[in-house]
Amino acid sequence: MTSDPHTAQPPEGEHPMTRLLEQYLPERRLKAGQIVRGTVVRVDPGMIVVDVGAKCEGTITGRELERIAPEVLAPLKPGDEVAVYILDPESECGEIALSFVRAQQEEGWLQAEALLRSQETIELEVIGSNRGGLIVRLGGTRGFVPASQLDLGRNIPRISDMNCSEALAGLVGCRMRLQVIEADRERSRLILSERAAISRQQIERANSLLESLREGERRKGRVSNLTNFGAFVDLGGLDGLLHLSEISWKSVSHPSEVLKVGQEIEVMVLGVDRERRQVALSLKRLQEDPWVGIDQRYQVGQTVTARVTRITKWGAFARLVDDEAIEGLIHVSELDEQHVVHPRDVVRPGQELTLRIVRIEPERHRLALSLKQVAAGEEAGSDWKSDYMAVEQPPPESPIATAFQEATQG
Repeated sequence: MTSDPHTAQPPEGEHPMTRLLEQYLPERRLKAGQIVRGTVVRVDPGMIVVDVGAKCEGTITGRELERIAPEVLAPLKPGDEVAVYILDPESECGEIALSFVRAQQEEGWLQAEALLRSQETIELEVIGSNRGGLIVRLGGTRGFVPASQLDLGRNIPRISDMNCSEALAGLVGCRMRLQVIEADRERSRLILSERAAISRQQIERANSLLESLREGERRKGRVSNLTNFGAFVDLGGLDGLLHLSEISWKSVSHPSEVLKVGQEIEVMVLGVDRERRQVALSLKRLQEDPWVGIDQRYQVGQTVTARVTRITKWGAFARLVDDEAIEGLIHVSELDEQHVVHPRDVVRPGQELTLRIVRIEPERHRLALSLKQVAAGEEAGSDWKSDYMAVEQPPPESPIATAFQEATQG
């Protein structure tokens, strides 16, 4: 049988009042400087009464009541839950002296210090401005955004410019994404930056994009820069490299021949190196491969007209006049019957030649051409079968088979 706690006898040596105090008085022990949450009991013209769960209620009076902003005080009503700062847990009047504003300020500093550690961004409303920047409120704490820390896209004049103050005043009331860059409670110094927040957002966006990219997929982007070796394409926060060789199936000397900065294009993702944060792109892979079916359009022994595009020590590259996406190599050994010291001694860039096809490798995008196997006066499109049979064929050990590899290595 369970004994009634109201009638049970206290242990020997324990005063009966001790048991009653433990049963009916709250366990909360309040200390000065502590922030607690309470419930508004009453809102009077000269006092706000708050139940903080202690043996008596707390009050906000006098100067602490006057410090509450009218727009914050007006909507307060009984039943609202609020955070309050313990000024004195046992005042002379027997109540607990509280501060609403100090609680807001303390929570604001705690939040600011946490944001400084985490480097996370926060969206705040601009509540004022001065000659040097903007004023925002973080909880009950005021922060400052220097004009130099605003997004460059806002085009705010220099502080020395007389139009700066007017431009800053025009931002009052707007909301902006900010990052805490300094939080010194002792000096009441809270500095925030819009530029740092934008940079942080860009990094997060780039990281997310980098993780989502997959080889072979199509992506839309905007050309952000052109260089001698290719173009950089902004995929939405992350730049990928569109190498010169991946811009077009046709010969391109500089990206500006095909692209311009700001142009929107669709590209294919060739490769993603997440460790190095590098993305390789291709434009030409989204176009029809001109090498597909080339062995149906051309045959070994056929004569064609081609224009010399570039010269290397291994030979000369020439592009078919009637099929400019196809470029072949005239190996140095196929330039002349006589020994050739350097291809430039025989041909020059831009020169049009009648050449004979001696090898076609569609899968490797290779076409081997010969100048010396074209009979004097022979033109492209002549009866190439009989002409080709009359010309001495290259021996099995002909260097043409490895010409493209040598040219690349050279």
